[in-house]
Amino acid sequence: MTDHSAFEADADVDWNARAASFDDEPDHGLRDPEVRAAWADRLRSWLPGRSCDLLDLGCGTGSLSLLAAEQGHRVTGVDSSRAMVDLARAKLAGRDAAFQIGDAAAPPVGEQRFDAVLVRHVLWALPDPGRALRHWRELLRPGGRLVLVEGVWGTVSPAGIPADRLTALVEPLAGHVRVERLSDDPVLWGRAVTDERYAVLATV
Repeated sequence: MTDHSAFEADADVDWNARAASFDDEPDHGLRDPEVRAAWADRLRSWLPGRSCDLLDLGCGTGSLSLLAAEQGHRVTGVDSSRAMVDLARAKLAGRDAAFQIGDAAAPPVGEQRFDAVLVRHVLWALPDPGRALRHWRELLRPGGRLVLVEGVWGTVSPAGIPADRLTALVEPLAGHVRVERLSDDPVLWGRAVTDERYAVLATV
């Protein structure tokens, strides 16, 4: 199995080249029914119970987008990799979903506003996380939600963003912020993990 921490911790990855094998990681492709169900349960608890407009930034091949669409949400996905976007479009063909090639930090959505912004394993690699968060906050309707899944990977040269740092960046932008630890749920990752993995959930 490819080491997940090494795979995620390289901010200079050629994601077009990695697209074909991206879904081989258990938490990327969600091919295992147990892993898929675990992420579906988390999304259900993080996103509004009613049908909503969801912006999935750094959507990759669209695995989380598909779960959200299956739960009745209208999905707009953005990824900088054309190959990833092509796979996401194929994966969600016939669903209420649209995908665009673009920068997650400044997604090309114009004046469109959303009920939730979902970002997994993207924020840590951006040059200015605070600026990106402020922009994402502006893309939310009143009462909207930020769902930020992040972590710190590796031990020799750790890469990522610790939960306390991300929380400090989000708190000035939101009325309510909480952290949900994900490291102790091996089903999410297809194996036991020892590094820091978490979700920051914020309502604006």
